[in-house]
Amino acid sequence: MPVNSFSVGRDIALDISTSSGPLRLNLVTGFSAKPQYQDIKVKGLDGITRHARMPDGWQGEFDVERSDAVIDSYFALLENNYYAGINELPCTITETIQNPDGSVSQFQFQQVLLKLDDAGKWEGDKTVKIKIGFMAARRVQLS
Repeated sequence: MPVNSFSVGRDIALDISTSSGPLRLNLVTGFSAKPQYQDIKVKGLDGITRHARMPDGWQGEFDVERSDAVIDSYFALLENNYYAGINELPCTITETIQNPDGSVSQFQFQQVLLKLDDAGKWEGDKTVKIKIGFMAARRVQLS
């Protein structure tokens, strides 16, 4: 639902698919993604510096209000699997965006590893805010 021809937070839907099925985050309050680059400087014998950049993956994070044990359980399973010597398979994140012109764009982050950046702070009369980070090899456009 764009507002005055601008994209707003509610214009995005996010789906996380893990090797054990979908990971359902109940109350996502924020999402960010940032491309990573390897910056290269080349100085020629002519004295001119030339620049290049190589795509080097993506990183981002989810802000989530804790409303159940899904996140805790998922990361506990990953930790248990690690100490049991079980290989962690990457997941995907699919973002579906309702554009202000009515069209829909869909992108997929591939070869994603999730990490629990902050399991939350528990305080009286306050909600528990969780941060999940991610690293991805690529982001490709699906539609």
